[in-house]
Amino acid sequence: MNSNMLLNGESVQGLGEAFSVLNPATEQSLVEIKSSSVEQVNQAIEAAKTAFKTWQHTSDENINASFAKIAQDIRAEAAEIAELITLEQGKPLGLAQFEVEAGASWIEYISSLEIPVETVPDPSGKIIKVYNRPLGVIASITPWNWPFMIAIWHLFPALKTKNTIVNKPSEYTPLSTIKLVEIINRHLPKGVCSIVLGKGDVGQALSEHPSIDKVTFTGSTRTGQSILSHSVNTLKSVVLELGGNDVGIVLDDVDVDQVAEKIFGSAFLNMGQTCAALKRLYVHENVYDALAAKLTEIANAQVVGDGMKPETTFGPVQNRMQYNKVKALIEDAVQQGGKIITAQKDVAENGYFITPTLVTNVQEGVALVDEEQFGPALPMIKFSDVEDVIARANNTTFGLGGSVWSKDIAKAEQIASRLETGTVWINSHSDLSPAAEFGGWKMSGLGYSFGLSGLLLFTHKQAVHISQ
Repeated sequence: MNSNMLLNGESVQGLGEAFSVLNPATEQSLVEIKSSSVEQVNQAIEAAKTAFKTWQHTSDENINASFAKIAQDIRAEAAEIAELITLEQGKPLGLAQFEVEAGASWIEYISSLEIPVETVPDPSGKIIKVYNRPLGVIASITPWNWPFMIAIWHLFPALKTKNTIVNKPSEYTPLSTIKLVEIINRHLPKGVCSIVLGKGDVGQALSEHPSIDKVTFTGSTRTGQSILSHSVNTLKSVVLELGGNDVGIVLDDVDVDQVAEKIFGSAFLNMGQTCAALKRLYVHENVYDALAAKLTEIANAQVVGDGMKPETTFGPVQNRMQYNKVKALIEDAVQQGGKIITAQKDVAENGYFITPTLVTNVQEGVALVDEEQFGPALPMIKFSDVEDVIARANNTTFGLGGSVWSKDIAKAEQIASRLETGTVWINSHSDLSPAAEFGGWKMSGLGYSFGLSGLLLFTHKQAVHISQ
């Protein structure tokens, strides 16, 4: 496995401090990586600036042809990439394989989009053409939960719109992103897409550099606020996809057996380590006990273990810090009267394993309900009045996603229209589409990704006025 940065198309060892990438299922080191130095970050940005001079004039046909070759290579090497994801991130191999294939398909969808040129008639008779021009050099900072997929979400819209880009992956999960950037560099000119490695100081050096024209970031609200504050001096644009405390509202007309698997999958997707996972579940009192029992049955059937083992259906939390946070939130909820209704099975002594945990008898004011747990613990809260539950659902600083579960689609849509979130699902949750904009309200983000509108956030508008 390659553990070097890619700078101007070349594999280069970092000149900074070394750090270890651990397998969260064993806590053993997979590889030691040398961080990129500030000078190397600067070199990557300079290479991107140089490459932009010609890349911005590349034809759409050449870009789409290159994307097709990249997607083809990803599929050809899917087994290796999926194994890297599982080893560094922990998720079961089947889920890692899904991440790889979904990433390749996502690239193909981005290829299908056309950058529009709008012709605007003017009362004076002149013609105005509005173009979407590339910004320049993009900084991308990606997280550890979906390291391959989210890198694709960042890199390919920037490249499609003829920008150059420098990525800094999480220090916890850099290996699959290094592999992705290696594949990209087989098919794109030197300097167009580089990767630098390290911890927060490397990300800060990248995002604050005056030659960076835009920062796209997925991660914590606190880091996002820091990136936004440092963007002021150069007026660089930012897209921030930050934390969420996604709500699910289950009405009393649902078929419990039909929705339970979907709800469990939505809440515990990637062991709950998904920004738009369902994180607070409000259930009508008429179906509360039945749904709790069904979800418990599903949770107790999970096989918790190393994601590389074929029998494993539920992997570890990715890192020690997140493991400690989730454990503390569960313990705090129990101390405040919460009841764990799922079996707490024995897990391996090494590794960051937490069995899927459902907690009842909790309300707002308990941290597990009020905060983003980002792990395998779900609070279930009983309600009786729809007006009351809408108010409770919106009483949060987060606004990423929400869902309504009901056979009555019209009623569900009416409730959905009142949820203060960037995305609302009806009878599903967290299943994103490349065709629809995705972004957070409130403290969950700034700007949005996906769809044509998200793509065009990587461009400037330029109006060309033509007089005869």
